[in-house]
Amino acid sequence: MGRKDLKNRTPIGSALDTDIYKQLKEYSAETKIPISKILDMAIEQFLESTKKK
Repeated sequence: MGRKDLKNRTPIGSALDTDIYKQLKEYSAETKIPISKILDMAIEQFLESTKKK
């Protein structure tokens, strides 16, 4: 069951390449953008790029 305090988000579980994760954490710390928001943007761009035209 999901967390009841999350209204507009869905928790997921996944595993990333260790080096990619380190870079992601560094970027998040430098920009002060939460990792969840970075992942939202990246996945949204990926989905847009795979849409049939």
